[in-house]
Amino acid sequence: MSRYAGQSKEIHDLTTKTGVLLTNLGTPDSPTPRALRRYLAEFLSDPRVVEIPRLIWFVILHGIILRVRPKKSAKLYETVWTDEGSPLLVISKQQKAKVEQVLIEKYGDNVMVDVAMRYGNPSIGDALENFQKNGVNNIIVLPLYPQYAGPTIGATFDAVFNKIKKWRWIPSIHFQSGYHDKPLYIKALAASINNYIAEHGKPDKLVFSYHGMPKYFLEQGDPYYCFSHKTTRLVVEELGLSKDDYVMTFQSRFGKAEWLKPYTDETLAKLAEDGNKHVAIISPAFSADCLETLEELVHENKEVFIDAGGEKYHYIPALNDDDAHIDVMLELIEPHIN
Repeated sequence: MSRYAGQSKEIHDLTTKTGVLLTNLGTPDSPTPRALRRYLAEFLSDPRVVEIPRLIWFVILHGIILRVRPKKSAKLYETVWTDEGSPLLVISKQQKAKVEQVLIEKYGDNVMVDVAMRYGNPSIGDALENFQKNGVNNIIVLPLYPQYAGPTIGATFDAVFNKIKKWRWIPSIHFQSGYHDKPLYIKALAASINNYIAEHGKPDKLVFSYHGMPKYFLEQGDPYYCFSHKTTRLVVEELGLSKDDYVMTFQSRFGKAEWLKPYTDETLAKLAEDGNKHVAIISPAFSADCLETLEELVHENKEVFIDAGGEKYHYIPALNDDDAHIDVMLELIEPHIN
């Protein structure tokens, strides 16, 4: 009789075993030019990330970008790297540990949890192979990007199914495609903002800064821009803010093409020039703090605001492994555990 890889019992004796896979974008193995070159080569080679004809992009990527950018990026990563390693991976492991603790207590050995990165290590492929070896026949994939976008959740979908399409026996799979408007997520964001206000006072402006993407992606049907606006609207309604209390922007643009607007850095400079002395900035698109928040938002954009005449600038951290955020994840996971 046929057997499932990694399973010692015949198929008719199998019970359901669920594997929960938490994923995020990725991180280099170390803050060095060599590690950044490997990471950026994988990341920027994905057609979900850069939609330029492959031959032209290959020449640009390998002839220019990978000769220059790794050294610059390594210096930035050095400023946020910790003794434990990459902040994104460290926080992702903390999230995994909390989710795993709850699920194991409730479901025992019938559930296992792993964490993986779309680019770099630990890889999605390795995590899925681990599930297969351990007899998992029900997989739940939770990409930790609240707002769906092709370069994030779409690319994760590609990686998962490019791996399992080669398996003889495809397990049951549930793929979570974002959670930008889930009530628990909205309440968790609102609570983090209220906690900030309780400690530092109400800012002149609350800035919602989302990771940017080329405007072309929106024009081709990517819903990220719309989902980001909906998240902002729901949080604003939860907080009872007026339209004069906040602005919404997009950060982290790259290259010469037009990206989603308004741009975060330009907006912060204008806010200061217009007399706003105190701003707080939050980035709901990030489920875990990383280079784009800990370096770009904490340091680069603070400098932009202060240099333009601002006085008080604070970054409100991502939800990370806050218990309210873990509750969001569990709500997305548990309905699919058999």
